[in-house]
Amino acid sequence: MVFLCLTYFQVYTIIGLITANGILTGGIINSPASSFHYVLYGVLSISFIFLLGILQTRTLVKTRKLLREKEQAFELIELQKVELELKDKDFADSLIYAQRIQEALLPSETYFRKHFQDSFILFKPKNIVSGDFYWIGEKGDKVFVVAADCTGHGVPGALMSVIGLRLIEKTINEDNIEIPSKILAVMSKGLEKTFSREKNIGTIIRDGMDIGLCVIDRQRKKVEYAGAFFPLYLIRDGRLVEIAADKIIIGMNPEGVPYKDHEIELLDEDIFYIFSDGYVDQFGGSENKKFMYRRFRYLLLTIHKFPVNDQKAILDENIKTWMGAHEQVDDMMVIGFRPLIGKTK
Repeated sequence: MVFLCLTYFQVYTIIGLITANGILTGGIINSPASSFHYVLYGVLSISFIFLLGILQTRTLVKTRKLLREKEQAFELIELQKVELELKDKDFADSLIYAQRIQEALLPSETYFRKHFQDSFILFKPKNIVSGDFYWIGEKGDKVFVVAADCTGHGVPGALMSVIGLRLIEKTINEDNIEIPSKILAVMSKGLEKTFSREKNIGTIIRDGMDIGLCVIDRQRKKVEYAGAFFPLYLIRDGRLVEIAADKIIIGMNPEGVPYKDHEIELLDEDIFYIFSDGYVDQFGGSENKKFMYRRFRYLLLTIHKFPVNDQKAILDENIKTWMGAHEQVDDMMVIGFRPLIGKTK
């Protein structure tokens, strides 16, 4: 097409030169030659316009074809978007329903305060449902307080928490085991059995949980504690004491290494804090660093004499401020209670 256009341009040039030559040499060109030139000009002009029209038509056809293809692509994207939105809604609805189930399994703060009037529970799942969980139960003169952090968060963590709750209730209420270290040992074996390799040939299941377990005996004014990566904080007379946990994950102790018991004599104003690592591991601040245990201990020492509802509110607001625009990295759970501040009727 470019070749044809160039050819026509050359013809026009030649005719122009001939015409110009005729004008220069002989003055006005005679009439028959002029008529021929006019006809030739007309034919070339019409041909050029015709070819230009063909070019524009082809361009228009291609453009319309591209537009149709783009419209079809947009329609497909819109259809996929609608399908994804429906799937997201179904998934979100399922998570919300799972959250209700998990909330029904976990004791409420009101129920917790039937055992310890001066207590609070700060519970902040990362993704609607949580891998952190807690439990409280009473047997005779003893009250059992359990806090645990399962592998992962979200749906996998929540499923693990259901297994953990079942193991705790069975160990304490059905197997009648009351010594904290023995409860942890039985739970560890039970979790290993649940995820035994016989059910997962060719795979290694590394599902477990960190846990802290307090057994409070009000009559004897004593607390027995055993933990797996879950320290227990005691604040007494303005000092914070850490009761260290064993570094042996529940469900990953095939050698059966025993857990240690810690016994603490209680004083009337003692307050205990048991927590998962989600709070201290949260990134934030001006330098986007972890909150860390040092800041957490200082915060608890600052607020421990406040009413429990105020303590909970301060802890919640503090971590929100620390996070800022950063995403929550893990489930969070902080439980505070004064063991000897009565039981409601």
